[in-house]
Amino acid sequence: MRRRMLLSKIHGAIVTQANLNYVGSITIDRELMDAAGLLPYEVVEIWNITNGERFNTYVIEGEPGSGVICLNGAAARKVAVGDKVIIACYVDVEHKEAINWNPRLVFVDENNRIVEVKGAEQPFEVYKA
Repeated sequence: MRRRMLLSKIHGAIVTQANLNYVGSITIDRELMDAAGLLPYEVVEIWNITNGERFNTYVIEGEPGSGVICLNGAAARKVAVGDKVIIACYVDVEHKEAINWNPRLVFVDENNRIVEVKGAEQPFEVYKA
């Protein structure tokens, strides 16, 4: 049996841009992607703390160190610049592995700079391209 588990989340990120005239996705600072073990084009859920919206989209790589969190295309209608969001990613694992699962939790400040990383000790290198 396989279980769907939280792989990682970026908690409390601030939306820096919303670009309606783009095909779609969320642009995330590459440093945040790496900390959370996210790959380009990976599906993520977005939970908007500010307005309660919940939706999913896919990740595109943003400039490292830029702090960018930009919702693109239709997803741009679900946020406003300045909204606080949680970006979550899931992974399917075997039940035996799920019992002791420990997700990676990336906490950021108001400039989307990493202030703390908790959880998973498993190497995310396996998830990198």
